[in-house]
Amino acid sequence: MRSAKDFFKPLAVGAPQPLMEVPARPSRAIHFFDPSNEKMAAKVPAMVGKVDILLGNLEDAVKTERKEAARLGLVNVGKTVDFGENTQFWTRVNSLDSPWFHDDITTLVAEIGDKLDVIMIPKVEGPEDIHFVDRLLAQLEAKAGLKRPLLIHAILETARGVANVEEICAASPRMQGLSLGPADLAADRRMKTTRVGGGHPGYLVRQDPTDGDIEGERGVFQQDLWHYTISRMVDACVMNGIFPFYGPFGDIKDTVACEDQFRNAFLLGCVGAWSLHPVQIDIAKRVFSPTVEDVAHARRVVAAMGDGSGAVMLDGKMEDDASVKQCLVIVKLAEDLAARDPELAELYATATGDN
Repeated sequence: MRSAKDFFKPLAVGAPQPLMEVPARPSRAIHFFDPSNEKMAAKVPAMVGKVDILLGNLEDAVKTERKEAARLGLVNVGKTVDFGENTQFWTRVNSLDSPWFHDDITTLVAEIGDKLDVIMIPKVEGPEDIHFVDRLLAQLEAKAGLKRPLLIHAILETARGVANVEEICAASPRMQGLSLGPADLAADRRMKTTRVGGGHPGYLVRQDPTDGDIEGERGVFQQDLWHYTISRMVDACVMNGIFPFYGPFGDIKDTVACEDQFRNAFLLGCVGAWSLHPVQIDIAKRVFSPTVEDVAHARRVVAAMGDGSGAVMLDGKMEDDASVKQCLVIVKLAEDLAARDPELAELYATATGDN
């Protein structure tokens, strides 16, 4: 175990100083694109400023024979596209046990390390995986002469990863956040679902019989397969000052269920979700932005509570210091989003909280 005094020291001579705090930037949608697909890569410049995070994917969605083309395509995107201030540039490299990971990481840091913000590592199972990537990145950054450290985002895709989630989050000052990988996690857990994220109609609770009539009508309610995992992931991230994300929702056409899953994650504390198709970008941006009504209410509570002590009655509801803390989360998020999103800035300007 490293000493706390050494935690924020560079792991290689000449590597940049680790960050003491991960920057909080709008991250409502991580939009994936395949750099080996020239038509898809050509659309990236037009998406800058319209999505919070653009991620060049080198892993599972890229066929084996296209791995090198994807890597070279991502290098070209990094060298030719200006991502500006409002869009982050990420990549998902191949897993640590693959034959492509080493070439991915060495090529990308050397060629476009100054453009990348975050490197997503799939199938992270324990802190030792993060320690390995942490040290390697420090060496590569020093060699490339980078002035800022690259951050790491881990995907929870195995039962062992979930069991070690707190240690993973605390493994390095490079840790930016975590994403839930529901499909791989479902397979590893031997869950009996073939869906990529979302719920399942068989995972339900049924209302007890009325007056003992087991033949009578009984309400049925579908449950959330991912509630426990997302909640644990959120707690681990918040405890370590990093950010939790929901991962993919595979049924592109079912925008209603996608929005429901994204909203569940938002309410539980996630800051964003993956987008596998442009239609999911707008869903994520809408869901992971607080409504005007919520912002207005939050501002009203904060104004009424003054220094935050005591309690007040607003519309027949008691508001106290815990209410203020909840409302400040909404107000801060609205302010951060408005600073980078002109449309939200205009909307939130009307949310004064006045009666």
